[in-house]
Amino acid sequence: MDLQALRAARPRSPATRHALFSVPFTMIAVVTVGDVLAPPDVHLGPFLAAAPAVTASFAGPRATGFVGAVAVAAQVIVAMVRGSVTDLNHTFQIITLLLISVFVTLFAHLREVHEKELVQLRSVAEAAQQVVLRPLRERLGPLRIASVYLAAAADAQIGGDLYAAARTAHGTRLIIGDVRGKGLEAVGDAALVLGAFRAAAHQEADLPGLVDYLERAVAPDLDQAPGVGLDTTGLDTDTDPQSHSPSEEHSEAFITAALLDIPDLGQGLQLVNCGHPPPLLLRGNRVIPLEVDQPAPPLGLSDLAESQLAAQGFPFEAGDILLLYTDGVLEARDEAGAFYPLAERAAAWHGTGPRALLSHLRDDLLAHTPTRTLGDDAAMVAIERLRSPAERSAPHP
Repeated sequence: MDLQALRAARPRSPATRHALFSVPFTMIAVVTVGDVLAPPDVHLGPFLAAAPAVTASFAGPRATGFVGAVAVAAQVIVAMVRGSVTDLNHTFQIITLLLISVFVTLFAHLREVHEKELVQLRSVAEAAQQVVLRPLRERLGPLRIASVYLAAAADAQIGGDLYAAARTAHGTRLIIGDVRGKGLEAVGDAALVLGAFRAAAHQEADLPGLVDYLERAVAPDLDQAPGVGLDTTGLDTDTDPQSHSPSEEHSEAFITAALLDIPDLGQGLQLVNCGHPPPLLLRGNRVIPLEVDQPAPPLGLSDLAESQLAAQGFPFEAGDILLLYTDGVLEARDEAGAFYPLAERAAAWHGTGPRALLSHLRDDLLAHTPTRTLGDDAAMVAIERLRSPAERSAPHP
């Protein structure tokens, strides 16, 4: 990416460019003619300074400097017609216009340099964000997958929400999570979790072992993270003064997550939920929340666990769609303050496939909010189990 990429946002058609450049030249012509025809005590020359200033708003330093030079030449012509260039008043106007044109041209140059640096920084930031949150492959074994990410921060592609998928010898493992907090610190914690997941997803034999690995990988860093409050009683992460006593020394940084193991063979999945909103199973016209009997505490809060971690099985048949999401989706409010009805809306578009489903949900979610912006990061992943070749070729009863 270079400066040309940024200039692409500016008017590019010849007709548009000609129309824009006609504005300063028309101003110069009108002011020049008016100044020549005006009474001796009326001086319109100062208005010529508007021409290079207007040009600088849509053109680069070369065009701005050229328009400034034309404006100065016009002022000289006016001085020659109305008297003498050496006249004190005309000399002052010419010098002033020349200085203004130089300063405006310099401004246009500095702005272009700044724009180029900004484009380069954004290019690096986009590359770094894509490394942290890699796009999910559309096909993983018998699964068809789509994902969407809506960052709350302006000009950001990712935030504190995360998702990833990894192929194993027997199936596919996925994670979706939500880091408490926002900004660069949340992105760093998300990168830490994703790196640990990618390193261990192929090695750990079961989901409880994978969760334990993630806990050991992220806990030391989360213990050092500053925070403002803790809430493990629900999906939100606001301060809950009743959640712990002042004497307790639990970390105030944590990550909610849901981890899934979907084998290629069979019609089910394994789920460990670490304080995350339950996945939704879309089957026909039904929406089934996959609520585990024994949820685990969020990552970083393993000392709050009251029982041994275990994965729970759920049916996941061919044709079903599994919808994973973060609480930024649920917490989006409309003008009346009503939360986004994800389950209701997802059921309406179940038969459209993962990609179309998320496209509908994304547009509908943004339309639900008054300003088409979210107050928190939001991520969604849709997973459809496809029928095997044998199932597709089998005659239907």
